[in-house]
Amino acid sequence: MVVTHLDHPPGEPVGEAALTDEDRYLNRELSWLEFNARVLALADDPQVPLLERVKFLAIFSSNLDEFFQVRVAALKDMVAAKVGSVSPDGRTAGRQLEQISDRVGELVSQQEEIYHERIKPALATAGIWISDWDDLDDEDRKYLIDVYEQRIFPVLTPLSFDPGHPFPYISNLSLNLGVSVSDPDTGERRFARVKVPPLLPRFVITPDGERFVPLEQVIAAHLSTLFLGMDVLDFVPFRVTRNADLTLEEEEADDLLAAVEMELRRRRFGRAVRLEVDHRMSAEMLELLLRELDLEPDDVSFHHGPLGLSGLWSVHALPRPDLKDDPWMPVTPPGLADAADGNKSIFSVIRQGDILMHHPYDSFATSVEEFIRQASIDPAVLAIKMTLYRTSGDSPIVASLIRAAEQGKQVAALVELKARFDEQTNIAWAKALEQVGVHVVYGLMGLKTHTKTALVIREEGGALRRYCHVGTGNYNSDTARLYEDLGILSADPELGADLIHLFNHLTGYSREVRYHKLIVAPRWLRPRVQDLILGEAKAGRQGRITIKMNSLVDPEMIDALYAASQAGVEIDLIIRGMCCLRPGVPGVSDRIRVRSIVGRYLEHSRIYYFANGAAPGKPMYLIGSADLMERNLDRRVEALAPVEAPSLQARLQEVLDVSLTDDVLAWQLDADGTWHRVPTVNHNDAHRRLQGLALARARA
Repeated sequence: MVVTHLDHPPGEPVGEAALTDEDRYLNRELSWLEFNARVLALADDPQVPLLERVKFLAIFSSNLDEFFQVRVAALKDMVAAKVGSVSPDGRTAGRQLEQISDRVGELVSQQEEIYHERIKPALATAGIWISDWDDLDDEDRKYLIDVYEQRIFPVLTPLSFDPGHPFPYISNLSLNLGVSVSDPDTGERRFARVKVPPLLPRFVITPDGERFVPLEQVIAAHLSTLFLGMDVLDFVPFRVTRNADLTLEEEEADDLLAAVEMELRRRRFGRAVRLEVDHRMSAEMLELLLRELDLEPDDVSFHHGPLGLSGLWSVHALPRPDLKDDPWMPVTPPGLADAADGNKSIFSVIRQGDILMHHPYDSFATSVEEFIRQASIDPAVLAIKMTLYRTSGDSPIVASLIRAAEQGKQVAALVELKARFDEQTNIAWAKALEQVGVHVVYGLMGLKTHTKTALVIREEGGALRRYCHVGTGNYNSDTARLYEDLGILSADPELGADLIHLFNHLTGYSREVRYHKLIVAPRWLRPRVQDLILGEAKAGRQGRITIKMNSLVDPEMIDALYAASQAGVEIDLIIRGMCCLRPGVPGVSDRIRVRSIVGRYLEHSRIYYFANGAAPGKPMYLIGSADLMERNLDRRVEALAPVEAPSLQARLQEVLDVSLTDDVLAWQLDADGTWHRVPTVNHNDAHRRLQGLALARARA
């Protein structure tokens, strides 16, 4: 919606009282959809390598799945419960669902147009065909018949629906064939469902490795083998999305681990929130599905082509480097090369000064993982403490923690069981850690522990020294190659003392203290950031704020930034995802600019810059785990840490400057809530530029 103020000529300042809530804030859910639209735009960008465009189609689909499982499901619950509250932008849940439906329809139509009209033909030109069964020659069909008989048919289970058989349960995100069959003797018609096995590849590949056939089409071509003696009248693919958010009553849960495990079992039975169907589905079959799934016609999404395009990851996995981004090998941060080679202790390097890592440009393996690995085997290390929010399935860091515990070191790990969609992995790691004697805790009642912190206690010369890591990203070696994040390794005594207090608060009963350097949520982060914004506002024209983060949603923080803009502060916001602030509104946010970087790497770091934050004329730089969202500020344990060394502050400013001058990956937000690409003039690609800077540092 375009912001208009009929009583105020263009360019004339607008009093804040003239703004309605809808004028003042952008809607969170619609803003998220615009982020996913920017992801989809990469799939349509001919400058992006072809298989990377395929990847972005898959990411768009999986993003949308999660959006429906969590955000749309929550709005539907509000409507069902007749909750009358409105969002900060003044929309009811019902109105948000209507606008979401309209926008999702537009985006899905764009996705299918991109897939059918541009991606498929381009793949075919490159010798990769996504083929329908009817397009195959006799040789390929013969091969796929053998595959069906040997690998697919044995695991299929057709489920019928009639008075003697209840309607089959349709699991979350499963791909299915709705089949209409008829008894040739009686003419009686029945509905059956065939689930496409989720553990089989989404596409069946022909022997030449060039043709990909959707698995459901291979099954559909052989339905007669599943319904012997029956006439198959019709078959149509469909897919169901269910509410997948956990609803833990922690106050009533004596055992959080058991409670999460129970909720994971319940998740697959969540209420249906979306039905995706092939456009050819008959009205009769659609009516049946809507009735049995308790859905409304507005919950249906009609598609031309394969459902669940997140399965395109298998196409992206093809060994075709000519169709992908140039490979990038992360470099070892300066100063850590000798430690990674075993020539120096990493602790001796950290004692010489703080070390800043910028992943994936700087190696996660030779910095963070090496820090924990050396701590696990160093006889002088007495204790290791870490928070684990998300980690990989074969985590080197968890392996190091297990090794440390086996060697008798004191090891404590706060494993966040409520990390959405990683609960099962975290439960498995928690149990494995407990089995070797690691002190495992699951966080604070009612809060998610989202902070990325690690502490190593080492005995040196009869005294104990604390070594710290504070980061913006998870301790996950897989995502560290794909997500852009920052971290700092430090032996700063005050920072170490803060982490001691934080871990004691997380694992024991100690009250939260006032920290020396860390800014910790939920108690301290909101007021401290507000004070920092207010400090810039008091500086007026000498004020300057730059913030890089994933999302800006919190109304109080947005209002504080509006006030700073009105006081004369220049503000640049680099927001990857949701942004509910309206920039450029005359008299309200004229001095605020918002951009988003979307490209090869997922922008995930959080950097806070306040020109007068440390003292008048003395800047403050903070990095950490927190975005400016209500959940981060009020319902999570988060931590921001100051970066104080001038050389490292210069590195952070370099990251901000590169992001602010990008004109290849950057998008800009307008006051009406629309995003547009920044015109390419100088061809400044932030990701390529940061790769070059990392290489230059490594060679220096």
